[in-house]
Amino acid sequence: MKQCIVIALILASGCKQAEKRLPILGEPAVTSHQQHGTTVYDTIYPAIPPFSFTDQDSLTVSETAFAGKIYVADFIFLSCPNICPKITAEMKHVYDAFKTEDRVLFLSHTIDPEDDSIPRLKAYAGSLEVSSPKWRFVTGHQDSIYHLAEKGYFSTAYKDSTAPGGYVHSGGLVLVDKNRHIRGVYNGTDPKEGNRLINDIHILLKEN
Repeated sequence: MKQCIVIALILASGCKQAEKRLPILGEPAVTSHQQHGTTVYDTIYPAIPPFSFTDQDSLTVSETAFAGKIYVADFIFLSCPNICPKITAEMKHVYDAFKTEDRVLFLSHTIDPEDDSIPRLKAYAGSLEVSSPKWRFVTGHQDSIYHLAEKGYFSTAYKDSTAPGGYVHSGGLVLVDKNRHIRGVYNGTDPKEGNRLINDIHILLKEN
C-alpha cells in the first residue's frame, strides 16, 4: 500500500511540473469557423508584428532572424543617464546565462537613432563583450521603433525634453517565444527580476 502511495505521489509531482507554462500576454481575439457543421472557436493571441532594422554590423534584422527562437527584447539609448545601464547590466546577466544556448537570442532597440549610430552601437556591443548575432543592437527610423515599442511590445518610448536624457521609455525586459508571443515582462532595473527571467526562459525552453 505504501509503495502505491509513493508511486502516486511521484506521478502527481511529474504531472504538476509538466503542466507549468508561462502565460501568453495581451488581449486575445476570438474567431470562429464552421467545421463539419459545428462552430469551432479559435483564440488568437497578439504577436510581435514584422519589422526591419539595421544592427551593429550594418546587417538588416527582421523578425525572420528570430524564427523558431526565444528572445529577450528591450528599448534603450546609449546616452541614457539613469536606468539604461541597469537594464543593460541585467540583459547581460541573462545573456551570460544562455551564452551557449542557440535557442535564445537578444535584441536591443535604440530609441535615439539620431545619436546612436551604427559605429556607436558596434562599439557599445564590443564594450560588453557580446557576440552578434546572439545579441543584436538595432537602429532604424525613429517612428518605426516607437510604433513597434507601443503596438508590438506594449512598451513606452517617446521624446520628452523634460525627461532625463530627453526620452521616456519603459525599463522592461520582454520575453518573446518562438511564435512571437510575449510570455513575460520583467523590471530591467531589478536583479531579482533578472533571475526570474532566467528561470522563466528555462521553463519556456521546455515548450520548444
